This record gives sequence, C-alpha cells and structure tokens, in this order.
Amino acid sequence: MKTIDLNSDLGESYGAWSMGDDAAMIDIVSSANIACGFHAGDPAGILRTLKVAAQRGVAIGAHVSYPDIVGFGRRDMEIAPGDLIADVAYQIGALKGLANIVGATVSYVKPHGALYNRIAVDPVQGAAVIEAIKSTDPSLAMVGLANAPILAQARAAGLRAVAEAYADRAYTKEGRLVPRREPGAVLHDPSLIAARMVRLAVHGTIEAIDGSVIQIEAQSLCVHGDSPAALAIAREVRRRLEAEGVGIASFLPPHVVSRSTS
Repeated sequence: MKTIDLNSDLGESYGAWSMGDDAAMIDIVSSANIACGFHAGDPAGILRTLKVAAQRGVAIGAHVSYPDIVGFGRRDMEIAPGDLIADVAYQIGALKGLANIVGATVSYVKPHGALYNRIAVDPVQGAAVIEAIKSTDPSLAMVGLANAPILAQARAAGLRAVAEAYADRAYTKEGRLVPRREPGAVLHDPSLIAARMVRLAVHGTIEAIDGSVIQIEAQSLCVHGDSPAALAIAREVRRRLEAEGVGIASFLPPHVVSRSTS
C-alpha cells in the first residue's frame, strides 16, 4: 500500500492568543511540526502540544524560524551564518528539553515561513541550518520544499532530507510556492485541495497557478494549522487519500516515532 506523511504546523498559540486546534489536528495528521518560540509558541503551550502528540504517537519535529514573533516568522531576514546556526540549534534544544518532560522524541526539523523559503534556494543560509541540525543531533531528518536545491545540499552533508509539498498553497510553474502577498497564493476549498493532493500522491503532478502541470515527488504533505478551514481541509485530504488507497503514515521508521503514556 502506498503511504504518504501528512503534517501540520502546531504549537503556535502564544499566551492568551490562541492559534488553531492542535489536539483535533493531531488526530488527523501523522507528523506534528511544533513551534519553538521564535515565530510563535509559549513554553507552556508548546509543552501541552508535545504531550498530546506523544500520547497519539505522531512524529514530532522542531519547527524552527527566524527570530520574528511580530511577523509570525514570515519576514525574510539577513542573518550571519554563525548567528543562524546558534538560533536554530537553540530552538531544537529548547524543544528537545520540553519533549523530555513528556517522554517524547524530536525526530526531525522543518524550518518555518520565510526561513523555509529562503534556504530552499540560498545555499549560505541553507548550510547554516544544516550545520545547526548536524551539530545538535545528526540523526534528525530535515524537511524541505520538494524539488528545491536544499534537499540535495542536506543529503550531501549527510542528513536525511524529506521532500514536502503544500496542500493549501498554490505553486508557480517553476515549482516554488506563490508568495502569500499574491492573489490565489493560499487555497481554501477542502474538496479542491484534496483532489490536488490525490493527484500529487498518486501521479506526482500538480497544476501550477498558471494552469501548467508540474512534477512534484513528495514524501510529506503539509496542511497549515493556522487557517480557519484547517481541520476541514486536513480531514478531507486524509479521507480522499485513503479512499484512493493511499495510507497516511510518518516518513520515519516506526521505531523512531515514540509514544508516551504519561
């Protein structure tokens, strides 16, 4: 049976500001990208999300970001490589520390927002993120944009690289994400999104925003947890994939995905 990972960005509530329904989303996905405090997420909230993820047995990843809480990590930044290495290592370490409390294991790293898009094509910042991961824990996998140079760069450095596609985002004909500031960049119709993901999972193709068809080989699909229709989208994507004979499972080996009973 063909399988594919379904992930979502979680742990992004901050103090009295609530973002998404993490517990409900964790019931749908197979991997949870959990904020580390630099773009969103307060320590107590991150810990709550980690506990639910561990209890449900989903894979846990560090969703590392530029230091940009005000901009939700979506503003591009010029950061010296040494500083970026420290920033990313700090975030991984923080999540690992909280994960230890609930008996969970952090098994991969997925950069967030502007950092994710920047390193997809910027080998300098990409090298800094890779170095931070390797120096902190070389067993961690790294999730990056499918078809982007960062994946080959990570593999060449000895990391396991996981190709990811976005369920609720539009693509350019070059296979990049359409910038959020442009019309049509974010998709909202659960049925349309699910149909696109079935096509991608089964045939490895997706329709770009200009109507052209592009090839994308992805091991993981992301549904953003911060959109109003996030749960409806994730449920429909999972339902349609399974109806087409595509199972939902983490990209990690079963023994790597820890399950806590605490």
